[in-house]
Amino acid sequence: MLAADNLASYGSLARFKDIKRLHPVGPTTILGASGDMADYQQVQRMLENLMTSETILDDGHSLSSSQIYEYLSNVMYSKRSKHDPYWNAFLVGGLENGEPFLSYVDLLGTTYSAPSLATGYGNHLAQPLLRRALEKLGPDGHKSLEEDDARKVIQDAMKVLFYRDARSLNKFQIATVTVRGVEISEPMSAPTEWAFAEGLRGYGNSDEKI
Repeated sequence: MLAADNLASYGSLARFKDIKRLHPVGPTTILGASGDMADYQQVQRMLENLMTSETILDDGHSLSSSQIYEYLSNVMYSKRSKHDPYWNAFLVGGLENGEPFLSYVDLLGTTYSAPSLATGYGNHLAQPLLRRALEKLGPDGHKSLEEDDARKVIQDAMKVLFYRDARSLNKFQIATVTVRGVEISEPMSAPTEWAFAEGLRGYGNSDEKI
């Protein structure tokens, strides 16, 4: 399960608020992206061409999540080596042989896998929440976590990110990969509560003197 907000900023300007940063690749793989949107669109086209070529072969074989990730990792490392990187960090998630697959690659070609992953600001704020939820379930918590529980943890993480990141948007999508295939939700918002801020010194029209 992956989540991403729908915001694309132009510098500090929250310019585009309906961007989809979760992209299905094949029947059981999902790509999540952060970073430069133009580079992300180029990577999307490359992956679509790859999948089209695979379909044309018509040999009964489809690329697995790990194979798509390996291809993307090589592309990112190749661009970095030419001093012209794609300015992105990607998460590739999916199902492979009935087991969950989740891996990370960034503009430097850095690659690794873990039961829970995040990019950007999510590395600092969301990742601890995800890890705590999995640790409560034991060493193989990512395999026993129920879909509804995973969705709640992700929604809580997206809410925390909205609270703590001044340049974020409370509008996001959640993608789920199951044996049924890839399902990407409609944009949603996390419930928030701002009444507490009225009591903070220096907030809004507060008349409190410092």
